[in-house]
Amino acid sequence: MIKRTRAAISKFIVHKVGNKFNSATNVFSENTVKFDEESYNLMLPFLLKPYANVAESYRFNHHANIELNEINNYANEIFTNEESFVEVSKHIVTHLFEQSNSAQIKTGDVIVALFEDIEYKDIITPAIGIFKIENKVDFFQTYMETDTLDVFVQKGISTKKLDKGCLIINYTDDEGRTVLSVDNNNYDAQYWVNHFLNVKYADDSNQHTKNYIEMCTDFAEDVIKEDFGNQEKSKFLAKTVDYMKENDSVDYHDFKEELFEEDDHKDLFEDYKKQFEENNDLLLRNQFAISDIVLKKQKQRLKTEIKLDTNIQIKLDIDAPDAPEEYLEKGYDEEKKMKFYKVYFNEED
Repeated sequence: MIKRTRAAISKFIVHKVGNKFNSATNVFSENTVKFDEESYNLMLPFLLKPYANVAESYRFNHHANIELNEINNYANEIFTNEESFVEVSKHIVTHLFEQSNSAQIKTGDVIVALFEDIEYKDIITPAIGIFKIENKVDFFQTYMETDTLDVFVQKGISTKKLDKGCLIINYTDDEGRTVLSVDNNNYDAQYWVNHFLNVKYADDSNQHTKNYIEMCTDFAEDVIKEDFGNQEKSKFLAKTVDYMKENDSVDYHDFKEELFEEDDHKDLFEDYKKQFEENNDLLLRNQFAISDIVLKKQKQRLKTEIKLDTNIQIKLDIDAPDAPEEYLEKGYDEEKKMKFYKVYFNEED
């Protein structure tokens, strides 16, 4: 997460990136953009606003040596020598072009920007932004012709949503320089993060919390829902959230004891954790600090609806883990030969 209260654009250039599979070539600018006030005041928040809510960060990666990571080297060059900005921005676009290893990779405008006074973790620092505009929107333009106003359609960049972008912050910890990434047009999971940037998630509480919640979500879907039904699935997810809200950190063994009463269920969870780690090539920590920001974000994605084949849905409150057990009953009607849910309540809105 960044703060952009004092942020400013010091250098800005636009190029076009092609695709080597469909013979679309790159187009390079030779000079930086000089903004008028109105354009600048639209562009600055358009580029930086998405990163105000990004909790998970990345670090540059390379299988042999981090110094061989292209984007990391280009960022170093710009941070060290701002006069190289235009030429290095061309190298960045060429590197992006080389990652277009299939015809589905879209061409587009590539913005490279150097920012001043980005606030990150209470430090004011420069940052480099690389943004790819893949989709343009239609808009009407009017013009005067022979004393009559006419209308025609043009294509332009929407200021509502950034397609793809990264912010390379000149802030280094034990794992390296911090990278934030946004991809709202994710048609190829490998293209932007893995091939172009070649980054990996930082080993921090944000990532530990995200991984753990994703594992619990998959366990609820694959095991609890299949064996015990939707009500128990929703109850487990609510208890998971409640545990993380009530504690500053996760202790894996304490978590199992609190959420499962039966040893068989604990064993199922243990086996699933090992399977999840193997399938996703990661190691889930048995102890880690909980990230409240990630918990809030992930909680919004948890689905606790019970969808019935009679076109009725029951939505359970993720923040009330004990409510289903106390106010929701499941049974079977012999006369109708159908299952049913009985809901207790005092008032309805």
